[in-house]
Amino acid sequence: MIPAQTPPDTVHGELLDAVLGVAEDTAALLRRCPDPNLPIPGARWTVAEAAAHLALANELMADLAAGERRSYGDGTPGSLEAANDASLAAYAERDPAVLAEGITRHARAFTAAFAERPATDPVDTPLGPMDLATLGAYLLTHMLGHGYDIAVALRRPHMIDRHRVALAMPFLLTAMPRVVDAASAAGHNACYDLRVRGGVRFTVTFRDGTAEVSPEPAARPDCTILTGPVAFLLIALGRYGPVTALARGKVLAWGRRPWLAPGFPLLFRAP
Repeated sequence: MIPAQTPPDTVHGELLDAVLGVAEDTAALLRRCPDPNLPIPGARWTVAEAAAHLALANELMADLAAGERRSYGDGTPGSLEAANDASLAAYAERDPAVLAEGITRHARAFTAAFAERPATDPVDTPLGPMDLATLGAYLLTHMLGHGYDIAVALRRPHMIDRHRVALAMPFLLTAMPRVVDAASAAGHNACYDLRVRGGVRFTVTFRDGTAEVSPEPAARPDCTILTGPVAFLLIALGRYGPVTALARGKVLAWGRRPWLAPGFPLLFRAP
């Protein structure tokens, strides 16, 4: 967890270090990739396609950090999926070494652009407006998710850890209300107390299918959910099933309506 008293400049420095570190960790996996056509378990992309998507996404984020305006879907998960498919179809590069270089080069461009602007500057992103610092957390989250996929496909250790999840949390909390699955959440009303071990605690309140996130603890939550940071991120990104996580003790739940816990991640659709 990043202590509350840590100066913002220090946190932003740690965020940029993490962006560069995850980019290099992913690139290292790709440089040793024996077969770029290996499928990613549970996904429709190969390793090479995931790497190409990362290179393109890092370039997009670097452009946004530099103040450029670029459209990419309309903010809904479905439109982002369509934009991903269109960008991949238009980009033929699938050489892992070339893609590794692109991932790291655009990550460096992002950090350089970030350094030239206040972290509070507003930015229009594929998931709506946010400040530059939250965009950095967005980039970090995105790389962690796809870097994890590549590591799993190659049967190599992944790069997600407690500190990197803590740095990604500002984006995850910002994005949560924006990625509610309208069909799953329709008419849902409940208050959840979310606790990440060694990290943040926050409240998510659903009213008629709309989610509101608050940093304040709920007075009377319907369901309290406790999880470790790595499990939290993997569940949030749809890489880990909530029922499996509960069965393995990676998630604990209690409260007036603890049975709501397995369904909580299903109220969202990860883009």
